[in-house]
Amino acid sequence: MFIFAKKTFLSQVTNNIVLKNANYLFNYTNYLLYTFPIMNKRKIFNDPVYGFISIPYDIVFDVIEHPYFQRLRRIQQLGLSSLVYPGATHSRFHHSLGAMHLMSRSLEVLKSKGHDITEAESEAAVLAILLHDLGHGPFSHALEGTLVENIHHEHISLLLMKTLQKKYGKPIETAIQIFTGKYPKKFLHQLISGQLDMDRMDYLNRDSFYSGVSEGVIGYDRLINMLDVHDDNIVVEEKGIYSVEKFLVARRLMYWQVYLHKTSLVADLMLRNTILRAKEVYKNKICNDAISDNLKFFLTHSFEEKSFENEIERFALLDDYDIFQALKMWMHCDDTILQTLSTSIVNRTLFKIEFLEENAIENKYKLLENQYNTDEMKYLVLKGSAQNNAYNPNKDNIYIKFKDGSIKEITEITEQWNIRSLSNPVVKNYIAYPKK
Repeated sequence: MFIFAKKTFLSQVTNNIVLKNANYLFNYTNYLLYTFPIMNKRKIFNDPVYGFISIPYDIVFDVIEHPYFQRLRRIQQLGLSSLVYPGATHSRFHHSLGAMHLMSRSLEVLKSKGHDITEAESEAAVLAILLHDLGHGPFSHALEGTLVENIHHEHISLLLMKTLQKKYGKPIETAIQIFTGKYPKKFLHQLISGQLDMDRMDYLNRDSFYSGVSEGVIGYDRLINMLDVHDDNIVVEEKGIYSVEKFLVARRLMYWQVYLHKTSLVADLMLRNTILRAKEVYKNKICNDAISDNLKFFLTHSFEEKSFENEIERFALLDDYDIFQALKMWMHCDDTILQTLSTSIVNRTLFKIEFLEENAIENKYKLLENQYNTDEMKYLVLKGSAQNNAYNPNKDNIYIKFKDGSIKEITEITEQWNIRSLSNPVVKNYIAYPKK
């Protein structure tokens, strides 16, 4: 009886201790969850082009949340093309997410075909394509090399990625190696920057969708499923050759119908000359309107690649809004040229542009010299050339893999594929000037 009572007592004591510890553990767990909530980072984006886009890795969510990437929401993908195609107001943010989605799909396809791609490499490749446009300035290519002279957006992207590396470590380091083409697996870089990369696949589809120009639609699904790797290079299986041809045709048509559309071209040229004139005006302190401090800084300073590294945080605060605010202020500037350019862009009273033969352009230019002074000719009369070739056989060629295992460059295949004509550059000379 005594022994039984002793056992019962010990059991009750043990149960009380366990219960107290369990309650403590429960309360402590709730405290941690409340104080440091576990966030579900595998979010989805509802994209109008591809439907649902999922975030494949937790670090991708963190990078998307970073101010550097959120800034891309305020950078228009197609510069001032919305003045021609009203729907073309999508941003670099949209494009980067779309390219990331296509990269994830392409990596899955290559893995399914037996190619060795580790999870860490997949993560890094996805990060590299996600961040490839991080360095774009206001209005994307429209102000490339103008606001910040002689420094390409890819170099700025690299500087911003190096800054992110300090925070996120190894995955970004590997992403940088892939982005710069220094990673041992060359084909991963080709998926980011090549003649058949995920960047081009997305912007053709996306720009076509938002502009309403149906000629840009490509069979991206089939193209991705036809991708393969041979000798560390991206190749396309033989049965995907028609999709490649469609891709190249779509690229040529999109350049002439959207990217180099004459009205879009003249708008971008006018915006560039507005910034160049503003630099001269602020240098001479003719105009001191209340524009943003960061924009004023870049208007009044010149940089080399090395010196620009110190101003990368300033640059990361610039976006389209800074430019539009400035344009509205410059509409009332004392400088007539800056006022004219700014007013024309804001109110969409764009210059007349003509595509002419070189001799005709020179004759036209001489006639206009009688109507404008030297400064006006420099900023209000625009002449140059626009060039487009859908396929450059001298850079990262597209290779076709046949069933027998042989590999041929696409221009070597019989004439029926009609690729040679797409590789020949088409040059159009233009002159633009104010309408009377």
